[in-house]
Amino acid sequence: MKKSDSFYGYSLIMAFFMLFLGARSQLTPYFYEKTCPNLLNIVRYEVEKAFFKEIRMAASLLRLHFHDCFVNGCDGSILLDVSDGEKVSFSNLNSVRGFEVVDDIKRAVESECSGVVSCADILAIAARDSVVITGGPTWNVLLGRRDGFVSSKAAANISIPSAFDSLYNITSKFKKVGLDVTDVVSLSGSHTIGLARCAAFNNRLFNFEQTGRPDSSMDAHMLFQLQLLCPNVSSYSADIDSEIGNLTTPLDRDSPIGYPTNDFDNHYFQNLLNRKALLSSDQVLLNSYETRRLIQDYSISTDRFFDDFAKSMVKMGNISPLLGSRGQIRKNCRRVN
Repeated sequence: MKKSDSFYGYSLIMAFFMLFLGARSQLTPYFYEKTCPNLLNIVRYEVEKAFFKEIRMAASLLRLHFHDCFVNGCDGSILLDVSDGEKVSFSNLNSVRGFEVVDDIKRAVESECSGVVSCADILAIAARDSVVITGGPTWNVLLGRRDGFVSSKAAANISIPSAFDSLYNITSKFKKVGLDVTDVVSLSGSHTIGLARCAAFNNRLFNFEQTGRPDSSMDAHMLFQLQLLCPNVSSYSADIDSEIGNLTTPLDRDSPIGYPTNDFDNHYFQNLLNRKALLSSDQVLLNSYETRRLIQDYSISTDRFFDDFAKSMVKMGNISPLLGSRGQIRKNCRRVN
């Protein structure tokens, strides 16, 4: 064989190798098609089981994926039980939940295809299934993420949008991870399901921005109801303050009483326009022409909201994933191997 032919053959082999490596280094809906073909059915079953046990769990699982992706990308780091990890950050402590459900999903997946599926991918699938089970849109979940080694309280405090953030801070945090204003508004629509603690919105009820008065942008009847639920905590002891702070109410205040977290719809945006936003971070979405226009569009068209929400979830799921040989496939989502 001529030297040139040998070099050509070697180059061709390397080209095929690089193409194969590239294919395995991209997220795809078919990543586990051969290695864990029943994965989606397993996750869906476990999510449904958890949801019918506690309907609030759908919102909790969706929020886990969101908070995971905003800190060092979608790498399952929020699940790690480590000191000074993401679980004890400002936005997560006594707030994020659903870890036991993720444990159940992981055990079920491991029993069928051990050491194959990442915890980060389980979060992504569970988030989609949680939206679907509450009546929201579906989308193809791109898969192939691997799990990270590090969970940082400090990084979470800086990166996760807070219930008290200004519109500028919220959009800046989204922009930092490659998301735009449409993503800000559409993903905020996830607040159509789930509950919020008094601690997340009582800043609006009695002494808004140190004025000594409630937030005047809140509907008066809604304000009265919330003040009854969450009394002025400055009048109580620290223990009672904490107890009151952990009381909850539906994020979507127009949901039927007693069945508050079951309908993924566009009521959230109608609430915003009717001065019934619960969190100040929701209320501030009305502070710019661009975000207000999107709110108005979504309040009229569920289809428009669902379409943009699904696209934004795919974009969010693409935030800095660990691919190829980076990271690991955890055997237990709470700790590195």
